[in-house]
This record gives sequence, C-alpha cells and structure tokens, in this order.
Amino acid sequence: MNLPVQFQIVVFAVIAAIVLFQLYNVLGKRVGRQPQEDAKAAVTGPTPNEAPAAPAIDPATLASVATLKARDPAFDPARFLDGARQAYETIVRGYASGDRAALKPLLKPNVMASFEAGIAARETRGETESVEFLFPPRADLEGATAEGDRAVAKVRFLAELRSRVTKASGETADSETGEPLVEERRTAEHWTFERTLGAADPNWVLARVEPANA
Repeated sequence: MNLPVQFQIVVFAVIAAIVLFQLYNVLGKRVGRQPQEDAKAAVTGPTPNEAPAAPAIDPATLASVATLKARDPAFDPARFLDGARQAYETIVRGYASGDRAALKPLLKPNVMASFEAGIAARETRGETESVEFLFPPRADLEGATAEGDRAVAKVRFLAELRSRVTKASGETADSETGEPLVEERRTAEHWTFERTLGAADPNWVLARVEPANA
C-alpha cells in the first residue's frame, strides 16, 4: 500500500531528527582539553616571580627533623624554609652592597668576619657591586636536628644571579677587553643555620657556608 506523499515527508523528517539527535550526542560533547581550559591553566600556572614549589622531604631528613621536633615541637620545616630563603636573599644582597648593618644580626661572628674581609677587599679596590636574582632561589632542607642546646638546620640553595661591578673610576667595562663587568652565574651552596633552643630570640643565624652539587 502506497503512503501519501505528505505522510512520507513527515516520516523522513522524524527519522532525520532522530539521526541528528544521535549525532549530537556523540559529536556534540567536548572531548579532551578545550582551548579555554588551556588558557585558564596558563593564567593560573606558576610565574617566574613565584618561588619554586618545595620538593618532598626525603625520609632521612624527616628522621632528623623528628629529633629536633622532640626538643622544639614548634619547629615547622615549611615555615623555616620560607624564612631561610628570605635570609639567603638578604645576605647575598647585603654582602654585594657591603651593608654590614643588615648582615650582622643574621651571621655568626666567624661568618661575619669572613664576609667583612671580602667587603673590605672590595672597598680597597674602590669597587661597588650589585646583585639581582634572575629567578627565586630554590631552598631544600637537608637536615635539622638538636645538638646540645643548639638547633641546627642545613639548607641547600640553588640560585641564578646577575652581578654588576663598578670600578672606582666609574667604569662598568673592562679597560682591556671592553667587556661589561656583568656576570651571570649559577650557585649551589649548603648553608647551615643555628639558634639556641629555649632562647627568647627565635631567629636563626648563618653559621657556615659550603659548596654543594648543583
């Protein structure tokens, strides 16, 4: 039996609508990461001015931290590293600029004497220096323990620096080569901080500086 033409058109239209609906269910859904999601990730991701995320502390360091926390329950590794990183930047800039007043409360007398010798030698040459950090320095806690009445913590710092030297004559370039007196370098050092347990002053001071592997 032949169906009327008008009825056939209606049937075909219904079939087409069903097919289109199924296609939309399959193809109309977003699959994978969308461009706007990538844009959002780019905006919310880390920037060059942010300090690098602290890596996980290894079991050996955690064990040493436990011995310190047994004597000083308030010791917080994350908070300590934040303070150590700030002290590192202040000390590096203070040494470069010869700011003895900024350095003295942050250093033990033996370290201050060593830094003082370097500053005095630079002043004798009539040179001044400035330092800038190309990126926030990385600080890794490598040990924290109690030794007698002292809390001792060792931190490995990795940094990229740019230093500028100006001679007494005001020259900022080498007189022989004409090269700018600017140096970019990467440093890797172990800094050991100490403070007296139970003392009213909670601040740590730098007790030792040693080279480290990058």
